[in-house]
Amino acid sequence: MAVLKTFNSALAGKEKILGTEHTSTLNVVNSLGMLYKNQGRFKCADIIYMRALAGYGKALGHGHTSTLSTINNLGILYADQGRVKDAEMMYKRALAAYEKVRGSEHTSIHIINLDDVYRNQGRLNDADKRALAGK
Repeated sequence: MAVLKTFNSALAGKEKILGTEHTSTLNVVNSLGMLYKNQGRFKCADIIYMRALAGYGKALGHGHTSTLSTINNLGILYADQGRVKDAEMMYKRALAAYEKVRGSEHTSIHIINLDDVYRNQGRLNDADKRALAGK
């Protein structure tokens, strides 16, 4: 609980000084989402990640690495809850945006996460096709 109190205190300070949509504030929001996820407080994590996602999208754009990292975090959150379709949707969203912005050769973490979803669903052909395509 001490860590949560520290995060909430940091968030309150950032919001007061920098505002709710400043990227430094959003970094704390995203980290708070990770903390909630790690504590198993999935609903809180989802709400917080959505706040970070909206803020990053507005402040930095939908192709920024911070925005894409938050989308990926949502995918991980959903996968941890067994929400396979939602996880797949987030991973595909992150992968498509990352490929558009950075090129297909810089997408390894997003591919790994998406392939994990495919393998967990028994969709080995989808994962294998990506591997054979050099993705």
